Amino acid sequence: MNYQPPTALPQRLLSNEEMQRALAGHDFGTVFRLARNHAGISYSRIAAACDIKPQRVGMLARGEGRITTFDKVVEIADALRIPGRMVGLAPRPWETGDAPAHPYAPEIGSTSVRRRTVLQAATSAGLAAALPALHRLPAPKHVTVSDVDQMQQRTARLRRLDDILGGGDTYRVYLGEYQSTKALLRDATFTLESRRHLVALLAEQAQQAGWAAFDGGRSADAEGLYEESRTAAREAGDSNLLGNAFAFLAYQTADRGAALEIAVSSCATITPETPAGVRALLYERLAWACAAANQPTRTEQALDTARAALDEQQDGEPQPDWAAWVDQTELDIMTGRCWTELRRPLRAVPVLTQALDRYSDHHARDKALYMSWLADAYLTAGEVEAAAAIISRALDLAAGVASVRPRQRLAPMLTQLRRHQELSTVRDVLEKAEP
Repeated sequence: MNYQPPTALPQRLLSNEEMQRALAGHDFGTVFRLARNHAGISYSRIAAACDIKPQRVGMLARGEGRITTFDKVVEIADALRIPGRMVGLAPRPWETGDAPAHPYAPEIGSTSVRRRTVLQAATSAGLAAALPALHRLPAPKHVTVSDVDQMQQRTARLRRLDDILGGGDTYRVYLGEYQSTKALLRDATFTLESRRHLVALLAEQAQQAGWAAFDGGRSADAEGLYEESRTAAREAGDSNLLGNAFAFLAYQTADRGAALEIAVSSCATITPETPAGVRALLYERLAWACAAANQPTRTEQALDTARAALDEQQDGEPQPDWAAWVDQTELDIMTGRCWTELRRPLRAVPVLTQALDRYSDHHARDKALYMSWLADAYLTAGEVEAAAAIISRALDLAAGVASVRPRQRLAPMLTQLRRHQELSTVRDVLEKAEP
């Protein structure tokens, strides 16, 4: 006899339009709220089935924080019997009949599914098996430009993982794509044109893998991938990707003087044909390097140039997918970050506050990072309690995100807060930050 866990979401609820939107966006707080309100599934049962603390389930249902790690997405999908396609996964084993039957504990569902599937998904092999985009077609023996176009579309789809997952979750995925393309360059045959396109794709994939490595705390791996990207971009004659490779290298270089020189080199790749979005990206990264080097005039000039590029952008103008994230909100955030770095809190706080109000919690890692600069600006201004409130919110957003950067950014601010433990708001934040 086939059993279903008592927490399985009923079909009528899965077909609900609001539920489908929530599942597609991994907004599990809304999923939990709808499950309770429309199917009578209590938060305590959800907490037990999904291995989440009851208090955390309630917080998520109130819109406080998000589920952002891949393994937890898989665990929730399996515990609530959510079809994989609804949350961006391949069909789950229990959908295809490949999973062995497991007894269900009446109050929590299948403990075997709940525990073992998550451990498998935490490995690179489990991740590859669960994401439909990773099911590769057989590698062609002769690569055409059309083949490369399809591979580039796949790379663009996989890039969306970075919106909700940290580099600790995505690094193996992106590295696997890069290595697959590298093997194709070694083993397949091409025309000169298709090979040039494939080398450019290799440069793009190396940058994405390098970014995930950097985000996951693998700085040496990131630098190596950025260097390989720079070499490939040069070989392909792609000045846009070459400029972005320089920008990535500058962003992670610890020597601020060297970082500024590299950032200047990135902008030197700009030509009259460079898309507006790429120009904005390279100049905002130059602005950051100038701010880190304590050069306020050059910082403002670079920010103005980036803003002018966005203002010149025409509707429908082709932009590479890897630069599509740069918009007015991102530029406002970079502006606030630069003024924070230059210790100008009166300029930083308003622009960061307004930009972050427009920034979705869906991008939990990035918003947590950006909020750290707002907290830093408040600390510079001596507004300790305001800084503590922002840090508390950033900690909530960063919880469970497989990225080292939010905690790295917040650590020195938490150290500063310890000087003010007489304030109850500060004590609460320090308690929250404890491992």
